[in-house]
Amino acid sequence: MDVTSEMVGNVNVIAVRGELDASNVNDFRRIVLPLLASPVKLLIDLSQTQFVDSSGLGATIACQRHAIAAGGRMKLCCMSKQVRAAFELVRLHLIFDIHPTREGALQAFAEAAEA
Repeated sequence: MDVTSEMVGNVNVIAVRGELDASNVNDFRRIVLPLLASPVKLLIDLSQTQFVDSSGLGATIACQRHAIAAGGRMKLCCMSKQVRAAFELVRLHLIFDIHPTREGALQAFAEAAEA
């Protein structure tokens, strides 16, 4: 797994490449959770994520909780069919704001700021 971070406007975009599973979930948390210490707009781009197991799903839930607790917001985008199926299997697609494209997710952040 490789995690990169970049600012796109006022949104911190985290891209996860590879698999997000029990073997690397602690590394993912070590990288992402400190970013959520203050109110932040965080977008997790899963376009290059081939697989997510229950540990990876748990890590995304932890990120969501930290973001909300800090007064921030988090969105997910660009899931493959396999990754989306994992989220749907445990009904997490109902609690996450998931967008098919990065551009759509960034636009949703912009529209929420205008409201």
